[in-house]
Amino acid sequence: MDTTLRDGEQTSGVSFSAPEKLTIAQLLLTEVKVDRIEIASARVSEGEFDAVRKITKWAKQEGLLEKVEVLTFVDGDVSVQWMIQAGARVMNLLTKGSLNHLTHQLRKKPQEHFADVAAVLALAKKKGIQTNIYLEDWSNGMRHSPEYVFQYLDFLQTQPVKRIMLPDTLGVLTPAEVFEFISAIVTRYPDNHFDFHAHNDYDLGTANILEAVKAGAHGLHLTINGMGERAGNAPLASAIAVLNDFMPSVKTGVAEKSLYSVSKLVETFSGFRIPANKPVVGENVFTQTAGIHADGDKKNKLYFSDLMPERFGRQRKYALGKTSGKANIENNLAQLGIQLSDADLKKVTQRIIELGDRKEVVTQADLPYIIGDVLDSNTLEEKVRIESYVLMHANNLKPSATLQISLHGEKFEEQAQGDGQYDAFMNALKKVYKQKKLELPVLTDYAVRIPPGGKSDALCETVITWRWNNKEFKTRGLDSDQTVSAIKATQKMLNLI
Repeated sequence: MDTTLRDGEQTSGVSFSAPEKLTIAQLLLTEVKVDRIEIASARVSEGEFDAVRKITKWAKQEGLLEKVEVLTFVDGDVSVQWMIQAGARVMNLLTKGSLNHLTHQLRKKPQEHFADVAAVLALAKKKGIQTNIYLEDWSNGMRHSPEYVFQYLDFLQTQPVKRIMLPDTLGVLTPAEVFEFISAIVTRYPDNHFDFHAHNDYDLGTANILEAVKAGAHGLHLTINGMGERAGNAPLASAIAVLNDFMPSVKTGVAEKSLYSVSKLVETFSGFRIPANKPVVGENVFTQTAGIHADGDKKNKLYFSDLMPERFGRQRKYALGKTSGKANIENNLAQLGIQLSDADLKKVTQRIIELGDRKEVVTQADLPYIIGDVLDSNTLEEKVRIESYVLMHANNLKPSATLQISLHGEKFEEQAQGDGQYDAFMNALKKVYKQKKLELPVLTDYAVRIPPGGKSDALCETVITWRWNNKEFKTRGLDSDQTVSAIKATQKMLNLI
């Protein structure tokens, strides 16, 4: 059961609109193919009621209404009436699974609570509503008041309940405890269906899911991206990957290839960002960074595991940075259909390492720009070198530049102001060339662009068009700073003329 739309929406700061809930519900049941979805808590708000109405209307038309569930409360007939008006037919009744909760929150005796629960169950059955039971704080109940838990489970044997749901409400159980507690319950009540609901407060959610299944749990509650209160719930994508790879005797109907796309959609709707290193769905989890890993993959897939990106509709990537090495760059070039000589590949590798040392993020989309810049630079003999410069921009002062330049081995230094930093740089350059009685080309066009996709912070390319002796020509500069890339394009121009 996916509970992204109910428990997942309890993530701090997250609230799905009714159309967003409907879209996610449709994807979960028809594309991801989970068995059931828990979509809301009864009585929360008019917006929640509207969302449930939209989902139940669609589900009824598609013959999926029995797969749509709503959290309800032991409140006489209030939740049941809400369910009927919302068009829902399966309710998950929240009850007390620990003596501590029962005593201090409800301030009731076990028999009183059981009687209240029985009354709601009887009413739901009369109204044609199917009921499942949550034992809230069950994990602490098993730790500190197991006699109460078993007393409650004995009572439930006499009630019209389809599934009994065992939540680790505070995410406090260890894997060993999960196995012990669920094994004891499944052995004692072999005819019941038990679900396990894991939270992730100690980052043990996925491990606890695995142990629950090993112990005989019949169902699991999971969320997209591990959304949920506090540290969240056990994540659907991780749990499915673990079960498919380590519990091959257990089969689910979940479509692995749909997990990444629904993850990105939920990320967009919720505003809850997925960490880049989150297993299965994180941006970086199928990216090799170390050059030795890329080399091993190229030679015999030495760093591949069963967790292949293609299973989830994704693709293996090779990061570009100071640890990349030649193999990483070759793999990226191959994906772009580009081949370089060993000498040129070495130069491109060195440029990427330099960018990595500056903590710039280089992507595959940057490679054609880097190649063009590196190979273009190699064709020019540097008779003119811009040795150093200082660019200044201050409030209420005109931008200024100080330039040191070498022309055929002779050094010059000049200062100038301008309408912008690059304009100030060019004015200082003009002063130098005026001393040498040399003219500069006229700048006729200036264009800045970044690699497509918007995922790179490493590079921008400045393309400047010059007019010289009645002819136009272009030079390009590449850098993470726009003004610096323009200065590099200018140095190329100076050497060309």
